[in-house]
Amino acid sequence: MKNSANHQFSPLPTWLANFRKQLGGGNASQIEIVETHISWLLLDKHFAYKIKKPIKLPFLDYSTPARRHFCCEEELRLNRRFAPELYIDLVPASTKYDEWAVRMHRFAEAGRLDHVCARGELTPTQLSELAQVIVTFHNQAAIAMPDTAFGQPDQVLAPTEENFVELLQLLPEEQTRLEKLQDWSRNEFMRHRERIATRKNRGRIRECHGDLHLGNLVLIDGKITPFDCIEFNENLRWIDVISEIAFTYSDLLDHQRPDLAGWLLNEWLACSGDFEGVPLLRFYAVYRALVRAKVAAIRNAAAQASEYLTMAEKLISPSEPSLTITFGLSGSGKTTVSTAMILADTSATTLRLRSDIERKRLFGLTADATSHSDLGCGIYTAESNAQTYAHLAKISAELLMNGWSVIIDAAFLKRQQRDIFRALADDFGVPFKISACSAFPPGPALDFMVPGQAFDPIVAALQQRITQRCGDASEATLAVLEQQLTQIELLDNDEIQFVISP
Repeated sequence: MKNSANHQFSPLPTWLANFRKQLGGGNASQIEIVETHISWLLLDKHFAYKIKKPIKLPFLDYSTPARRHFCCEEELRLNRRFAPELYIDLVPASTKYDEWAVRMHRFAEAGRLDHVCARGELTPTQLSELAQVIVTFHNQAAIAMPDTAFGQPDQVLAPTEENFVELLQLLPEEQTRLEKLQDWSRNEFMRHRERIATRKNRGRIRECHGDLHLGNLVLIDGKITPFDCIEFNENLRWIDVISEIAFTYSDLLDHQRPDLAGWLLNEWLACSGDFEGVPLLRFYAVYRALVRAKVAAIRNAAAQASEYLTMAEKLISPSEPSLTITFGLSGSGKTTVSTAMILADTSATTLRLRSDIERKRLFGLTADATSHSDLGCGIYTAESNAQTYAHLAKISAELLMNGWSVIIDAAFLKRQQRDIFRALADDFGVPFKISACSAFPPGPALDFMVPGQAFDPIVAALQQRITQRCGDASEATLAVLEQQLTQIELLDNDEIQFVISP
């Protein structure tokens, strides 16, 4: 259980003081106590005991013993979905007053991801793991039934509008900025109202975590574990999965790590394939940023509130999108190059489509599945290739339409394939780029595929990379490389102008 700074707002109730003394073996000072606005935490060496305060707020009702007991049971049930090793059971804190505590194992505070990130130790590899954890959890989470209000457009808009009413009261000096953000939010909502409704029909409204920021994620034995989800308000928990990932995305931006924010989003999309949700991400990320602005304003931290408004303003004004395709044989480093491009994007608005992953998804396979397709057969026929590139173009068009830069990580060995995406960039009026990859850095060596004496080491390097691959979505073999070498259509002179350095 996380351990905040030790402080108390008010004297403890007698029954709680007695429970603390009981836990300390007669010595209450042995038990650290932390008080938040809605709960008390009693901490001994191995366990944390969370007790809910008898309060009622607009978003929370702990006003009766029955309600507090129910919420304790809900906290245990909900958090055991992803952290069964942390959440143990309920224990009576006072039999006389029917008070209960949620008992949890403690963990090292330093393992919380907000602390890991602050130390500069949070890595793309860890966020790749987090993306898989989140997708697995969402896939297993309960789906909102059609007859519920959860995820309905009006229910989605209501808290956004309410937030602006409160912000305008708390920050009257920021009226101009807030009204601009409010206009954008309303327009964005209306633009995507039908999409929001469709998301529910397609089962994308789930019983999520609801509060998935870095402070509610922890490394335990090297494994990322979510904890402390929202149990007290169903409306804050039954949300679109893209709203959930928008919270973590915006929190990484708040920690000044756009590289990791962009990487997490890309890995989540690679795992989930939920590209149809991307057009909604900015709407939800702006909402999350403005909720934080409101909390800062309530705490009289006007400067911090202004910083969150700035974050929201950056989210609604992304840089000009672009469309980049890779070009190269199997093993030439296309994925390595596109990964570097994602991490180098300081706006966290570059999204990658890997043909190896999307091809398998198109044909009902997971990224790590083996298709058992022979050369030129199964999911690698000419028809399948055409379907795959058409699928990539369709997704790219929607992403570009909504202001996201796109990288297509694919071989693009045929001029016709490249022309499709060049025309797509022209249609949307965005820059078109080609990242030509060879086996050796730094590139691009436009003549690296011209047969001759210098060509042999490159082929040998490609062969070595292919044979050493492990755990990658690509199914390229030496036979595939041999076929590519006979079929590749090199970049024409009119294409070279679009080539960028990897």
